[in-house]
Amino acid sequence: MAYITTPPTKPFVFSPLCQLKKFQNNVLVLNSGHTDLKLKQKRIHTSFVSNYVDKANRRKLLAIVNAVSVEATEPEPIPEVKSGGRILLSDVVVKKKRRVYFGRKWTTLDICTATIVLAIHLLSVFAPFYFTWSAFWVAFGLYVVTGLLGITLSYHRNLSHRSFKLPKWLEYMCAYCGVQALQGNPISWVSTHRYHHQFCDSERDPHSPIEGFWFSHMSWLFDNNGFFERCGGPSNVGDLEKQPFYKFLENTYILHPIALGVLLYAVGGVPFLVWGMGVRIVWVFHITWLVNSACHVWGNQAWNTGDLSRNNWWVALLAFGEGWHNNHHAFEFSARHGLEWWQLDMTWYVVRFLQAIGLATDVKLPTQLQKQRMSITN
Repeated sequence: MAYITTPPTKPFVFSPLCQLKKFQNNVLVLNSGHTDLKLKQKRIHTSFVSNYVDKANRRKLLAIVNAVSVEATEPEPIPEVKSGGRILLSDVVVKKKRRVYFGRKWTTLDICTATIVLAIHLLSVFAPFYFTWSAFWVAFGLYVVTGLLGITLSYHRNLSHRSFKLPKWLEYMCAYCGVQALQGNPISWVSTHRYHHQFCDSERDPHSPIEGFWFSHMSWLFDNNGFFERCGGPSNVGDLEKQPFYKFLENTYILHPIALGVLLYAVGGVPFLVWGMGVRIVWVFHITWLVNSACHVWGNQAWNTGDLSRNNWWVALLAFGEGWHNNHHAFEFSARHGLEWWQLDMTWYVVRFLQAIGLATDVKLPTQLQKQRMSITN
């Protein structure tokens, strides 16, 4: 695990628009995972959450260089953090609810992001009136292509964590499938996810349930200034930014889902548009978001990760294996999330198939020693 402290050249946002805006801040950058160092880092995060102290009340310390004495003042009493209550059917307590919808100024990007998300949801409402079996199967096929090949295999395991290598033509093809999920271009998505692991379940996490279940599920998408304040710019994705293909997708991102919508309408009319774009995108939206929310609230922890990540079987079933989230946070580098034979992991089966035919190489899996170190019994 390599850490670099550097000011970002430009910020980013993981939203359906992925527009850019100026922001400057020093950030700590995460680049790939080593089990021992990752564990130490997560313990720091847990301490940060539970021992939060406001900057205004930090201990004042004056050290005099080359002097015998050090003057210090006693810390002021720490203000009580108002709890947002316990999340339903969970032991997770909301530390502090963040105001997203009311009581703050919405930026143009916030409004545009919310408008697109709302529009896609409204489009899906017409699904019962335009149901055909051909439209249904188009939606299902695109769910697999954009959800499995695009988000879980490409954006997440291949690009975010470099769990395996693919030939460039196949890597780019799968990444393009991810663009059609309308969850952002590869650079912004990967950067956001790496920040999530770097600051997991601390106040700098882009989407943690410690600020509310719905905040972790989707509300965080609509508060871009708050995101910039916590994380800064995309200084943790230099491996992608130096590749012209990903820069091209970043600059032309929104045009590609629009083109797919036009194609679906031309081929199958309104039913294909409603099911292939509306229903399918909303379905993949919420399945992906459940990994951020439900998998940090409901389920069990098999590993000592120092965060709230859980293994959740029903999210794993819907999200092609991504629901084995505690496994993933324990071994971020692993191409396999369902580590037990009974843990269904469709994404891993595809990776294993690609490995068998020689297309996936350098496939990373946790060793027995690494598992022993992360065992919750230690």
